[in-house]
Amino acid sequence: MSLNGRVAIVTGAGGGLGRAHALFLARQGAQVVVNDLGIDAAGRVAAEIVAAGGEAVAFAASVSDEAAVAAMVEQIMDRWGRVDVLVNNAGILRDKSFAKMTLDDFRLVVDVHLMGAVVCSKAVWEIMRAQRHGRIVMTTSSSGLYGNFGQANYGAAKMALVGLMQTLAIEGEKHDIRVNCLAPTAATQMTEGVLSAEGLSLLDPALVSPGLLALVGEDAPTRAILCAGAGHFATANVTLSQGRYIGVGRDAGEQLVSHWSDVADRTGEIVPAYGFTQAEHELASAGIGAGVAAVAR
Repeated sequence: MSLNGRVAIVTGAGGGLGRAHALFLARQGAQVVVNDLGIDAAGRVAAEIVAAGGEAVAFAASVSDEAAVAAMVEQIMDRWGRVDVLVNNAGILRDKSFAKMTLDDFRLVVDVHLMGAVVCSKAVWEIMRAQRHGRIVMTTSSSGLYGNFGQANYGAAKMALVGLMQTLAIEGEKHDIRVNCLAPTAATQMTEGVLSAEGLSLLDPALVSPGLLALVGEDAPTRAILCAGAGHFATANVTLSQGRYIGVGRDAGEQLVSHWSDVADRTGEIVPAYGFTQAEHELASAGIGAGVAAVAR
């Protein structure tokens, strides 16, 4: 079993996709911490794992509660002495069109999805740095990557997780902390009423979870966005076009408008290795050498 001896936390694992993740990781040999808001739901999943011959504990905590998450991690360290994998899966929906959405509902969704992932990742970060091994998975969404009507709050939080992943992957690289995103399509309580009955039947959450093996194993990539659903897997990327040098004249705005098709042409687009690639690209286009452009970093 490829994750034998590894300790994995799965948040929001009392049902749906999180439950499927927890069961899958346990089958791969991981010792699993089943986190959920309610101890009953988390306990049932942990009991499933134990009944199947695995090792698991349940812990009830809101991912946005720093003290509760810290207590959870402390108990894990007392029991197993390490944390190898964190799957930030917990989430909620408060869908409405932006015109009808309250700011409270916007903040709540961002708090659970984004800040919940921040709180949990921060709680294990120093542990992973010290043991020089860690695998963190953020749960993004096609709603964040590409947008979806009625999900401005959810989409904003999910795209923010991509930004969090990009930076944590860079900062964690020298400590062998690899950070990736999973964009699942699965039939859960969160998708009821969104997909057709036929579509829901094909989107078993268990068909997404195998993607975790690629994201948390010994040979895992870092900074990958894995899209998974119905047994299909693909990767998404944030790219930068080659663009066009417009110049600094007073008519730069007009020039941009007239050459928009060139600026947006995706031929030869790249996936930047870090944020300052954009500045280097822009300065190089203006005729400034790579050595000078590197100062922008």
